[in-house]
Amino acid sequence: MRSPFKKVRKTKAKGGGTKKVCLPYAKIKSMSKSERSAVISAKRKAGAAGKYKRSSKSNVTGTSSGGSLKTWVKQDWRQVANPSLKCGESPKKKK
Repeated sequence: MRSPFKKVRKTKAKGGGTKKVCLPYAKIKSMSKSERSAVISAKRKAGAAGKYKRSSKSNVTGTSSGGSLKTWVKQDWRQVANPSLKCGESPKKKK
C-alpha cells in the first residue's frame, strides 16, 4: 500500500509565454526587415516553449536603456510585428 505522505517529485509548471515583441517606434523604423523578423521569430519561439524571454542572440542594440523610468515611459512603445498597434493593444480592439 502506498503512503499518502510519500514525497512526490515536484515538477515546474510550464507557463504560457508571451509572443509579443515591443520596442520604441523610432528603433523599429530604423531596423531592417531581416532584423525585425529575427527578433519576432526568436520571441515567438520562446513563447511557444513557455518561456518569458527570448534568446539573447536576438538582443537589440541601440535602444536607450539608460535614464530614468520617466524617459522610458515617454517613448512610443509599439509591437514590432505590427507597428500600428501600441504595446498593450490587441488587433481585435483596433478600429
